[in-house]
Amino acid sequence: MSDNNKYLLEVRDLKQHFNIPNGLFGSKKLKAVDGVTFAIKEGETLGLVGESGCGKTTVGRSILHLYEPTSGEVYYDGQLIKGKKAVNEMRKKVQMVFQDPYSSLDPRMTVADIIGEPLDIHKLYKTKAERDARIAELLKIVGLNSEHASRYAHEFSGGQRQRIGIARALAVNPKCIICDEPVSALDVSIQAQIINMFEELQESLGLTYLFIAHDLLVVKHISDRIAVMYLGHIVEMGPANEIYNHPTHPYSISLLSAVPIPDPDYAKNHKRIVLEGDVPSPLNMPSGCPFRTRCPRATEKCAQELPPLKEIAPDHLCACWNL
Repeated sequence: MSDNNKYLLEVRDLKQHFNIPNGLFGSKKLKAVDGVTFAIKEGETLGLVGESGCGKTTVGRSILHLYEPTSGEVYYDGQLIKGKKAVNEMRKKVQMVFQDPYSSLDPRMTVADIIGEPLDIHKLYKTKAERDARIAELLKIVGLNSEHASRYAHEFSGGQRQRIGIARALAVNPKCIICDEPVSALDVSIQAQIINMFEELQESLGLTYLFIAHDLLVVKHISDRIAVMYLGHIVEMGPANEIYNHPTHPYSISLLSAVPIPDPDYAKNHKRIVLEGDVPSPLNMPSGCPFRTRCPRATEKCAQELPPLKEIAPDHLCACWNL
């Protein structure tokens, strides 16, 4: 990953630790993200998957410095993002679409003000007419019409609200969008429409996506590559078809065995792999490999040392001692 020119967005050894009060005066470290490294090429979609609480959303927010990273480096277009000026510049190029279209839109603002806010912050228009024309153009891009501009968010359905959120993200002409579970709060039929829209926008605007989700079918459909996360660590990463058809890490194998496939013959012959035990608390992480307490392959070495993410096939990385 040393050739920065190859990548639009690069994350190196990103850590995000939070101090959680413990007892009267003490505190404990919650390691939400603990040494995550990946890079995304221009025009590519990297799907980031894992169960709830594994740190996916925190990765997205830390990249944009909505949470100030504890340590690690974020590069955009080969430039290290450090300091307020660099972060503000990056936010013109990297935007975020949030998970919940109900809580991410201000109920007191009209749609025009919600979409126009990024234009105001980054001073991207000269006259009010120019601003209004841009808002109307953005509404059209996401499949809404200009009459919607004067309405409030509560007057729209979940799918329409998410379209407004996408229009807001597109307002500054970003190159990269971090999609934080953008369809998980929506009805299944609406999910397909929004996913298709993301793909059309990528095609027409040349966008790059970090697509965060826990639904593996959605991620497989939209992603070029997939990174699987468990308890703050990436445990496997590779081309989408490779991860889907040949998962190598025991966690990825279990995760994929749970994907429902509408084929009774397949279901009969493929048993779901149910993991033992519960996900450990990020406040009391197991030593060594974070997955070892639930892993059928775990050995003594797994308890002593964290396995590195190493290449096991071209562009296919896995963090496991027992391959």
